[in-house]
Amino acid sequence: MSSRLEKLLFSVSLIDKASGPAGKIASQIDQLNQRATAGFTQVGVGAAGLFATGYALKSVLGPAIEMDRAIGEVKSLGVADAALQKLEKTALRFSVKYGESATEFVRASYDIQSAISGLNGSELSTFTETGGILAKATKSNVATITDYMGTMYGIFEKDATRMGNANWVQRLAEQTATAVAAFKTDGNKMASAFSTLGADATAAGISMTEQMAVLGSLQATMSGSESGTKYRAFLKGVGKAQDELGLKFTDSQGRMLPMLDILEKLQGRYGGGELTVAQGDELKKAFGTQEAVGLINQLLPKTDELRSKIDLIGNVQGMSNATQMAQKMVDPWQQMGASASAVHTQFGRMIQPVLLPVLEMMVAAGEAVMAWMDNHKTLSKVIAVGTLVIFGLVAAVSAFAMVQGLASLAMAGWNGALLVSAAGARIWRFTLVAAQATWFLFQMAVYGGVAIFSALRSAFMASTAATWLFNAALLANPITWIVLAVVALVAAVVGLIVYWDELMAWFSNTTPLKLLGKSLDWLIDKLNMIPGVNIGGGGEVKITEKIEQEREAMHQASAGISQSRPGAVPSGGLLQQVNQATTNNRGTHVEAINVHTTGSVSGYQLADELAMAGG
Repeated sequence: MSSRLEKLLFSVSLIDKASGPAGKIASQIDQLNQRATAGFTQVGVGAAGLFATGYALKSVLGPAIEMDRAIGEVKSLGVADAALQKLEKTALRFSVKYGESATEFVRASYDIQSAISGLNGSELSTFTETGGILAKATKSNVATITDYMGTMYGIFEKDATRMGNANWVQRLAEQTATAVAAFKTDGNKMASAFSTLGADATAAGISMTEQMAVLGSLQATMSGSESGTKYRAFLKGVGKAQDELGLKFTDSQGRMLPMLDILEKLQGRYGGGELTVAQGDELKKAFGTQEAVGLINQLLPKTDELRSKIDLIGNVQGMSNATQMAQKMVDPWQQMGASASAVHTQFGRMIQPVLLPVLEMMVAAGEAVMAWMDNHKTLSKVIAVGTLVIFGLVAAVSAFAMVQGLASLAMAGWNGALLVSAAGARIWRFTLVAAQATWFLFQMAVYGGVAIFSALRSAFMASTAATWLFNAALLANPITWIVLAVVALVAAVVGLIVYWDELMAWFSNTTPLKLLGKSLDWLIDKLNMIPGVNIGGGGEVKITEKIEQEREAMHQASAGISQSRPGAVPSGGLLQQVNQATTNNRGTHVEAINVHTTGSVSGYQLADELAMAGG
């Protein structure tokens, strides 16, 4: 007994000595995990804060940074700072007014400055703003209109120099907007048309107004590039055509006449309508191309309209029409977005002077660190290895925390699986109990149905027995037989009344009587064979023949009665007369019926007479 107690005490002591250090180890592991988790949480929160701060700062300074980049691109072309400052202010004002991007506005000025050399500070802003208004008015984009303005400046540079760059570009924008509105075209088609035409018309002495009107008229039925192709082919073939046709298309100085004058000369020869096939062939031979014939065929019937459009485009002043068209194209939502972007840009431009020194210090610090690392390579390696060790420790702690987390998740999953399995077992048990209860209820229902059916069967058998007993009691009662006899008699009388005519018609048939007669003849013959018996007085006439004779006599007598006596029974029979009397006012009197025969009436005759009277 004492040895067992000693073993028990030893086991308890061993467990106490082992559980203490194990508990301390578990506690230290938990503390390490908590510290690692807290450290990662702090790092995550700090990183998220830095990221949010950087993102917010970038969002605030983003438009200003983009504007700085665009300004730097223009500045690379040698534009002065004063011109750049004016350009930036013009871009911000334009973006708020028309809902366009200020950055794109500045980048468009880069293209203009590249295409048009010699623009001063104010002219660059004017060109860019005019191009932006024209793009908005003609449903085009700034890049396309900027390229268009560069092309037009190259074609009409003499006019721009004579008028002044700012005045010329405003006139160009106004005439283009008017042509777009007059000919239902757009800025992209007009730019494509002049790019295809080039300087051929200007070299021939044709004004920009006339060129724009001709190209706009052609764009009513074709694209911009196709209109430029046809106009160019016409210009190249004018010199040859005037020799072929014998018409003068140039003035005394050898310059080409205006388009309206050439069309009037062609109208004098071919009329003002569409050209015939022969006329088209002649013009094709004269001008050398089908494109030139196409231009003539379209403009020849529309000389009056072309003249009015040339006058409309040539009389424009300022930029009122283009500005109104652009303002009608403004989208308030785009305008609000552009306003917010302009505010961000302006705000960022104010913050940048404060941030730039900080950024410069950070850049300088980075350069200093790089120089120090170049001068102290060994120490840099030690610092790099130490940094690597720190990151390794962090990675190990992270891996340990991850493993412990995975273990916790696994245990949680295992506990969940146990709970699910326990719940499944309970559900299965409940399902079995429910199935057993359902089966018991079904059996009870079946037994109940059988009992009900047995009760109903017993009740039915009892009711059947009672019915038989009641019928037996009725049949045993003499009054029942009297009632049945009366009912049968009434039924027979009703049947005789209803079917009297049919019964008499059947009975009047000779076949039953003949059978009866033959039977009597056979019986009389057998009786006469007996000695001392003589029935019929030894006559040779048979009963059947007697019946036929009597029936014939009866028919004759009936016919005589019908013809001689008004009170005779009609062909419908006595019963029919009575029924008719009963039906018709129930007051008909039936006279006495007299049956007349030529001789004595036998039983057969009377029956036959009555049958014939009924039939």
